[in-house]
Amino acid sequence: MFPTLNLAGDVLIVERVSHRRGKVGPGDVVLVKSPVDPRKTITKRIIGVGGDWVTFPVGPGNGDRSRSVMVPKGHVWIQGDNMYASTDSRNFGPVPYGLILGKVFCRVWPPEGFGSISH
Repeated sequence: MFPTLNLAGDVLIVERVSHRRGKVGPGDVVLVKSPVDPRKTITKRIIGVGGDWVTFPVGPGNGDRSRSVMVPKGHVWIQGDNMYASTDSRNFGPVPYGLILGKVFCRVWPPEGFGSISH
């Protein structure tokens, strides 16, 4: 799957209320404080929330091996849309819900990409 967002240059509108009210879930693209480097902010898609089982390929493109993980309560499982070039929960595990900074509402730049970010 190709990335939804460009590596650099996209301007996004992020709303910061939904995650505080517990209104984010699978399919939502969220802004998250990196669990690896707290000075960085990353944008990923929520794949699972507390209590969900998530199955993902181990070493995408290297066979049919997969792994299943249960997301602990109070955590989310995030992944990038480009599974071949994304550092995400497959690398660092479930992310505490408190690291979510906001939900991406829409892209406003570049003009040809203007619009809502779909599930």
